[in-house]
Amino acid sequence: MASPTTHFTLLHIFTILVATSNAWKPKFSSILVFGDSTVDPGNNNFIETFFKGNHFPYGRDFPGHVPTGRYSNGKLVSDFVASILGIKETVPPYLDPNLSDHELLTGVSFASGGSGLDDLTTVASGVIPVSKQIEYFREYVEKIKCIVGKEEAEKMLERALVIISAGTNDFSLNFYDLPIRKHQFVDISRYQDFVQNRLQIFIKELYNLGCRKIAVVGLPPIGCIPLQITAKFKNPKDRKCIEQENLDSELYNKKLERLLLQVQATLPGCRVVYTDVYNPLANLINQPEKYGFLVTKRGCCGSGILEAGPLCNELTPTCEDASKFVFWDSVHPTEAAYKYITKYVEEEAFPKFGYSNSSQIYL
Repeated sequence: MASPTTHFTLLHIFTILVATSNAWKPKFSSILVFGDSTVDPGNNNFIETFFKGNHFPYGRDFPGHVPTGRYSNGKLVSDFVASILGIKETVPPYLDPNLSDHELLTGVSFASGGSGLDDLTTVASGVIPVSKQIEYFREYVEKIKCIVGKEEAEKMLERALVIISAGTNDFSLNFYDLPIRKHQFVDISRYQDFVQNRLQIFIKELYNLGCRKIAVVGLPPIGCIPLQITAKFKNPKDRKCIEQENLDSELYNKKLERLLLQVQATLPGCRVVYTDVYNPLANLINQPEKYGFLVTKRGCCGSGILEAGPLCNELTPTCEDASKFVFWDSVHPTEAAYKYITKYVEEEAFPKFGYSNSSQIYL
């Protein structure tokens, strides 16, 4: 039988460990999201554009089987992140006119499917470029000042987690598939610098509006997106990831990681964190069986090599079990893939903000 002294010692140690663990977990006040379809929960529902995901079979596996406007069969990374941080279950679109004050204060997404950091990316589709999303954010800041007051609003913004996920459409649409920018910039490196300059300006605008904790998502392996493979290989038997496009993505990410450190150094009190999605998605594509997946080169919707947005609709047949597919349509990952990416982000990016999973203990 343990002595009273032993009980006291164990209790004392346990208390210290719990206190230490909790001390590492930051108190994010809200979650604010900017970018493209990877984090758009339905903003495109409220604008004039053909690129929408508010119809079946999108949302097939979302709670209530509701096609919210998310470009997947279920939840997005931003939804899972919010749940992990204990902020809320899902992130609502900012343009939803039915948003309550409580929802505004716990966080929203300004993202728009098809968007990019380059304004040219959205000209044809009419979706919301990142440069317009910052205007909506300014409007949002004024709204929360009216709700809680200027001082409290400033504190909230300082403690908010900001996620920026954009860039893929700029390269897939403007450089590879429709080489408009390729003719102008000649080589990919120059266009990467142009896009990252736009990103740098955007981050500084967020900082000037009060944001201090910013996670910037890098590019995925663009050459493995099913639609990109379709554009490159006409023969279905030749389908494979496009090595050069993946190398371009890797180069962009290396430059981005360096840039963010430089940007952070110029913004006192700000933490700007590079967030890797290339490697987790590449893991699923290169070793699918290891993670419970079977299909990597096509999506669950229709043929999986062309269908996305309006082409993936209620008349389009879908696979039986989307959890075995890395991609839901020819562009966007499934909820199962997003869940794995979220876990990777939690382990790799969150600690850079001083966050630790409550099940882990730091001494």
